[in-house]
Amino acid sequence: MNKQEIISALTKEYESFANYGAMLNDTDFMFSLNNQKWSAGQQLDHIYRSIAPISLALHIPKWLLGLLLGKANRASKTYPEVVAKYTKSLENGAVATRQFIPAVVSPKQKTTLQNKIIATTNKICKQINNFTETDLDTLLLPHPILGKMTLREMLFFSIYHVAHHHQNCIKNLELQNQ
Repeated sequence: MNKQEIISALTKEYESFANYGAMLNDTDFMFSLNNQKWSAGQQLDHIYRSIAPISLALHIPKWLLGLLLGKANRASKTYPEVVAKYTKSLENGAVATRQFIPAVVSPKQKTTLQNKIIATTNKICKQINNFTETDLDTLLLPHPILGKMTLREMLFFSIYHVAHHHQNCIKNLELQNQ
């Protein structure tokens, strides 16, 4: 995926999930499967918590990002490779680290979370335009589970991550209605 395809996919997936969460009725928004899985509201909060640091990192000057985190000494993984690495990590028991674990989210927060997710995604998409295709493949960002990733890989992860949580919400609500 090139920059424009990444921007398009980020916009589509994040807006879709944010809008989905905001349209849920209060019962569905708060439903937690067996009180062990995150509710839709908590999944929205987790998604916001996961993209906010990316937006902050993309404000750091490129030269400083390279100095602080280094530069890639390998080619970026493809989207399927990033997905496979993340999926394997989940299968091996990886879970969200503390800063990404959501608190209880009330239905009153639906619109706020929707707006924060969409606004942050829009910022990220605008920021991506400040990076070249080469920058996306050389500059690194830290991921709490997957380690250092190129910017392109982090954006690939973000596209998959939100779709993964969107599908989790749908599955959990289907199980509720059985």
